[in-house]
Amino acid sequence: MKTHHGTIVDIAGTGVLLQGPSGSGKSDLALRLLDRGGTLVADDRYFLRSTRRGALASAPDSLYGLLEVRGLGVLSLPAIKTTLVGLVVDLVEQHEVPRLPEKRIFDLVGHSVAGLVLNAFEQSTVIKIELAVTDLNRIGQTGRSEGDNG
Repeated sequence: MKTHHGTIVDIAGTGVLLQGPSGSGKSDLALRLLDRGGTLVADDRYFLRSTRRGALASAPDSLYGLLEVRGLGVLSLPAIKTTLVGLVVDLVEQHEVPRLPEKRIFDLVGHSVAGLVLNAFEQSTVIKIELAVTDLNRIGQTGRSEGDNG
């Protein structure tokens, strides 16, 4: 199984894939999502596999339940084994976040998944992600594909 780089948090039964370059704030954003009721699935690396229901994400056994928190180190936290990814969040610099974004669809192991482009360190980012998860149909309608991440 191929290993991918990113962080995954489950929010109310929907897997949210946080992806971006090193230092883009994936783990920091995950920590804030966990504080608001999300559940850790994977930090830093994850596996994806196609199922009938969608793209199923999981953590490598060696990283299960671990989150790297800058300034504190690697912490052991409550986690779940798998989640179906329903939202991909590309983390970019503040000036790269589109004011009025086009709809984005990512292809994950053959499944279409809604996507957003956000800045991890903006105070409202966790709320934007929660709003997107509650209205995936609105943000995930037909749009351009961002390529196969699976």
